[in-house]
Amino acid sequence: MDTQQSKAKEETAVDAELAKAIMARCFHPSLIGTEAWEGYVFSDMEIRIKESTDLYGAVLWPSATVLCHFLETNRDKHNLTDQNVIELGAGTGLVSVVSSLLGAKVTSTDLPEVLGNLKYNVMRNTKDRCKYIPLVTELIWGPEVEQRFPRATHCFDYILAADVVYAHPYLEELMDTFDHLCQENTQILWAMRFRLDRENCFVDRFRERFHVEELYDLPSLSIKLYRAWRKDKRMKDQR
Repeated sequence: MDTQQSKAKEETAVDAELAKAIMARCFHPSLIGTEAWEGYVFSDMEIRIKESTDLYGAVLWPSATVLCHFLETNRDKHNLTDQNVIELGAGTGLVSVVSSLLGAKVTSTDLPEVLGNLKYNVMRNTKDRCKYIPLVTELIWGPEVEQRFPRATHCFDYILAADVVYAHPYLEELMDTFDHLCQENTQILWAMRFRLDRENCFVDRFRERFHVEELYDLPSLSIKLYRAWRKDKRMKDQR
């Protein structure tokens, strides 16, 4: 076996081991009841996430668990304590819950139709457990972002996103939302599940505006995790 084949085999083994560790955090109800939910174990604490199968954004997708695992196991490099964090397309709210439990000041956002379920999950799992009470609010990507979150008064240390890129018609608005919210010292942590070529095109265009570092590559889950920051910040630092 040559060096390249050996390296590929090693990477596959690492991917499988990491993916297994991430998915082991998830659990399901032992009895089937009237309420659909999934569980996630954070620091020996059970988080229960209510799902709504009739809404795409109200289902717990694997990208969210990948991002949560990274946040929990990389606190030394990405310490969220007292940090201003906004989650885009929060869905069921798992990432917002974990970020709150890690001590962040969280603003959890999504479309109006999933807000009720999102707020229920976030409040249910953070009540009396967190330093800061998370804010759950609606956000429609695009021009509205500038009105809802003016740069002069809203500065975020982290933008979190899990599975926000798929076959929907608002990819340009999502790009503009990233661009508006990401200021000089903001970091983006974004987990993405690859399904179609359209996702690859978005990543290519994203790289035109942001420096991008690949943190996880999990082929068995078709998920990658990225860290990103503004390109113009790096240019300013170099000057």
